Amino acid sequence: MKALIAGIVLLAVSMATSAQPPNAEAAVRQTVQAFYAAFNAHGFDHAADFTTDDWNHINPYGGRTRGRAQVLKELHQVHGSFLKGVSDNIEQLDVRFAGKDAAVATVTSRMSTFTSPDGIRHVNEQHIRTFILAKRGTRWLIMQDQNTVVAAPPGQ
Repeated sequence: MKALIAGIVLLAVSMATSAQPPNAEAAVRQTVQAFYAAFNAHGFDHAADFTTDDWNHINPYGGRTRGRAQVLKELHQVHGSFLKGVSDNIEQLDVRFAGKDAAVATVTSRMSTFTSPDGIRHVNEQHIRTFILAKRGTRWLIMQDQNTVVAAPPGQ
């Protein structure tokens, strides 16, 4: 009986993972990489190509901005000031599917040195960002992201 249950579970898991077309993960990765390319170019003029109209952004300081227009307004402000010239480079990108039209991408990245508005200098800082993507038509688009600073372990 245990073998039968294990077999059913294994079959269900394999069916769930095969439910995505082979290029789905590549498409999700491409969307996330487009976000980072825009970040590093400090130009989000093509954000409609990789985000939904109702994009939500949670920044590392806990602020939440709703709607692509408002997120872009915030991004233009910070990239025109303390993030001007700062790069954020992907170290690792993992993709999981929550269904046929939903994906979660988790990225660890490394930011170049910058000084935040509170006067704190951030050097070689690692971030972890979670993206929630929705499939709209044939495209995978970011509908929400949350960026968190990876804290150094105590004593470092």
